[in-house]
Amino acid sequence: MTISERADELEEQLMKTLDRIPSKSALYTMGEIDPRIGMVRPPLQPGQHMLQGADPRLPAMPDKPGLLDFFHLRFRQGGVQHLLQSANLARKNGFPEKVIAACLLHDIGIVGFIQADHGYWGAQLIEPYVDEEISWAIRYHQALRFFPDESVGYAYPEQYIRLFGADYKPEPYVEAAYKEARNHKWYMTSRLICVNDLYSFDPNVEVHLEDFEDILARNFRQPEEGLGFDNSPVAHMWRTMMWPTRFL
Repeated sequence: MTISERADELEEQLMKTLDRIPSKSALYTMGEIDPRIGMVRPPLQPGQHMLQGADPRLPAMPDKPGLLDFFHLRFRQGGVQHLLQSANLARKNGFPEKVIAACLLHDIGIVGFIQADHGYWGAQLIEPYVDEEISWAIRYHQALRFFPDESVGYAYPEQYIRLFGADYKPEPYVEAAYKEARNHKWYMTSRLICVNDLYSFDPNVEVHLEDFEDILARNFRQPEEGLGFDNSPVAHMWRTMMWPTRFL
């Protein structure tokens, strides 16, 4: 039995012990199984129903969750430390508070939602709550990271050569976004995210979220109703992070 088959067996056994069955969206398994077939769900046992609320396996969220609640209860902590180290570097380098806030939020798409095209997803998540310059910078750092800028000492990251290979070339839409950003008034804000992005982590350095709560308070407009319940164009995305295994 392969590791994957063993994991599936353990998951099936777990499902039999739950009275509310969590669901897996297509993105959870796409690439591991043929998305045209999808995941075959075992039939419901007597007394079982599909989960339509909070997953009891996850940390409970408050009724009106704020950004800090997502940092503590939903975001992947290794990724959070990356964000904190990047913001800490930007602060040490003396950059404006908008740049520090952008560094602190630039990868929330990865740590809380989805890996691919994370700059676009992350910018969309925060767009209603931050200054337009911050969300723009986060959106375009997705493309700028692949292109050096000697004027600020930004070279193509060696880590990308290890990750993608020496012959990797960004897709045409990425190059087009880079060229568009080069002529934009907020180009440097986005570029400074890349400059302060850490492509390797110092395990001897630990930065605490509390050190940046004041910056977040000034640069992120927390909705009174709570993220996910303010009827914003992205409220559904925050609800998905709260309740990722709801059936509908």
